[in-house]
Amino acid sequence: MNWIIALSIGLRLLGVGYSVLLLARTRDRRFGFLLFLLSFMTLRQLLTVQTAPTGLEELPGLIVSVLAVLTVYYLSEYIDEEKIIKTQLQQVNERLRGFRKAIEHAGHAIFLTDPDGTIEYANPAVETVTGYEPEEVVGENPRLWQSGTHSEDFYAELWEQIESGSVWEGELTNRHKSGELCWVDTTIAPITEDGTVERYVAIERDITTRKEREMYIEDQNERLTLLNNTNEVLRDINRELVAASTRDEIESAVCEQFCSSDLFDVAWIGSRGLVDGTVSPRSWAGIDIDSLDDQVETLCAADPSPVAQALDGQEPVFTDIEDDLLSGEARSVVVPLAYRGAEYGVLVVVTSNGNAFDLIQRDIFAELGRTVADAISAVESKQTLASDSVTQLEFQLTGIDEPLANMAAQLDCTVSIEHVVGDGDGDRIQYVTVTGSEPEAVVEYASGADQIGSVQHIYTYDDCALFRLSIDERSIVATLAQYGASIESLSVTGTSGKLIAQVASSNDIRSVVNALQTTYDDLTLVAQRECERDVQTEAAFRKQLAAALTDRQLEAARTAHFAGFFDWPREHSGEEVASMMDISQTTFTQHLRAAEGKLFSALFDETMTNRVE
Repeated sequence: MNWIIALSIGLRLLGVGYSVLLLARTRDRRFGFLLFLLSFMTLRQLLTVQTAPTGLEELPGLIVSVLAVLTVYYLSEYIDEEKIIKTQLQQVNERLRGFRKAIEHAGHAIFLTDPDGTIEYANPAVETVTGYEPEEVVGENPRLWQSGTHSEDFYAELWEQIESGSVWEGELTNRHKSGELCWVDTTIAPITEDGTVERYVAIERDITTRKEREMYIEDQNERLTLLNNTNEVLRDINRELVAASTRDEIESAVCEQFCSSDLFDVAWIGSRGLVDGTVSPRSWAGIDIDSLDDQVETLCAADPSPVAQALDGQEPVFTDIEDDLLSGEARSVVVPLAYRGAEYGVLVVVTSNGNAFDLIQRDIFAELGRTVADAISAVESKQTLASDSVTQLEFQLTGIDEPLANMAAQLDCTVSIEHVVGDGDGDRIQYVTVTGSEPEAVVEYASGADQIGSVQHIYTYDDCALFRLSIDERSIVATLAQYGASIESLSVTGTSGKLIAQVASSNDIRSVVNALQTTYDDLTLVAQRECERDVQTEAAFRKQLAAALTDRQLEAARTAHFAGFFDWPREHSGEEVASMMDISQTTFTQHLRAAEGKLFSALFDETMTNRVE
């Protein structure tokens, strides 16, 4: 055997041994195949070694042996590299599985889309954000849940940004599958390769709860600001009402205060006509008279009109009106100005701010209307009491439904008012004289009358009896008092009578007449006179009283006053005061009573019927 054969066999045995070693180490069947192949080749060469040719003829066998050993070597290297690659692939796969799990379990909705925006993948969180299951959105476009809140320009800018390779971040208002609006915090990033966008990944987080909370807080802040501004207007109005001394000042101040606020645009006060119900503006702000006439016409076009609804129902009426001055539709409120049954017109406030009335409760406007009417009533009553120039109104009464008229008709007698005062509980105390009926019959009737609370017989002189009656607000006296008018005289005989009332010339005479004729159908105005009221000064009153008293009567009254006889408890008794004057107690009492009688006569006899207190 030559050396070539020996070397070839040795190489094959080396390959067999190497294959056995690698097979044992890797358990790879490919080494088992090489082991079988090399073992077969080695066995064949050993069996043919005696007959094999010698020399160069065996050189190819040697080359095959070398190649077989190299094959085993390179296969072992390949398997080592394969293991490394497989390990790396396993690690990559593990990471990918981790990424997938993270995506699958992420609380945010994650989408993968192609360059046209068609969804290729969606994680399970998509359902919580959009309401759609992942299978429903794959193959769809995100336009599926667009709400229509954002404009086409908005989406055009979004696509322009992500197509350029930039990331877009922002908030989107979408529509949930249920139809409700939802807000999402969105990030859209392009996935590029060699500068070309291959797909997009979008991550959306539901922020509806946070957004609604922010909107609620913002809304509350706006409402609080609105409420503060409204309260400021109302405070300013109340302050102006206190300072105003005439009805015109009150109405002008109310209108101007509303229009001084940014919340309101127009304010005006008008009164309703008695016959045709037309509305006539009295004061206004924020508008010229021509535009105001158009607005009044528009407001009164409905049947029934908001003005009629407000006055008849005694409640504020909110309504929408078309107003060219405010460039279209506006909101308005019609507030009745009424106080204790007296009607002073309506306050109309108009605004182009749709939220201006949201926080102002109906009761607040109702209270404002009563406050303004109360202020008007107060200044008109004050003017009637203090004015030297008055308007005298004479009415003819025929069968009216009024407590004193009902008494005169029922008892067929004459009833006249002598004096009227308030009792502090809403009723009015009326001192009346009755002629032509027995006092017992008057007491019996008054005790059973619904509108008469109590009756006391004061005295009777000849055929005239004086009574003290407590009569509730449903009387002609109360109606006049509500409008600042006073009674000069009221006398009813049977079913007819005459009423003479006085109103300050600066007051709204028409309101008084309208109120009486609206309340009492069978009441006719027969005369209206302008006259000057006789006003007695304090000095004149003192002089008149002093002239009526004798010297002894004046001395008795003055001594009793300075001696504390009228105090309680008395500082000096009547006997002690009489001793000071060096007269008997009986004489002192006679002088004092005479002085008191003349004093009360001066106070009451001349002014008994010209005031409603």
